[in-house]
Amino acid sequence: MSLPAILAIVIATVVAMEIYAWAMHKYVMHGFGWAWHRDHHEPHDNMLERNDLYALVGAAMSIGLFAWGSEIVLGDAAWEPATWIGVGVLIYGVIYTFIHDGLVHQRYFRFVPKRGYAKRLVQAHKLHHATIGREGGVSFGFVWARDPAKLKAELRRQREAGIAVVRESAGA
Repeated sequence: MSLPAILAIVIATVVAMEIYAWAMHKYVMHGFGWAWHRDHHEPHDNMLERNDLYALVGAAMSIGLFAWGSEIVLGDAAWEPATWIGVGVLIYGVIYTFIHDGLVHQRYFRFVPKRGYAKRLVQAHKLHHATIGREGGVSFGFVWARDPAKLKAELRRQREAGIAVVRESAGA
């Protein structure tokens, strides 16, 4: 494969992973997969969360794609683009780890952004955590963040409609 084709696959995969992560977060993590995700929304002092199992799912996807693209594993049945899709999944996982777990939840380092897109990401995700329980909510993506003012308005609408229970400290 040519370098431009490889780069296109990797970049497209990283973008697609944000869309996939949004859908997984909204419909699986806040749906039938809530048992794994619940502890992420509740205060605790544990180093690990059951929610971290979702990272293992992403790692398994990446490893599976690497295997599918590997001639060492599959011989002539290997499909080379799978390797580069696996790289895109891996890169998204690293971005997620640094942005969501590191920057937003400060699991690995302490840095509170004062301005710019990093501040917007933190604000958007804090508004995601403003609801109690799995119902309702805003900002299900991990890298793309909507305007916090619009998210607050949406939370207010959800609270008024009885869709979501919003924490008092959320200001929505």
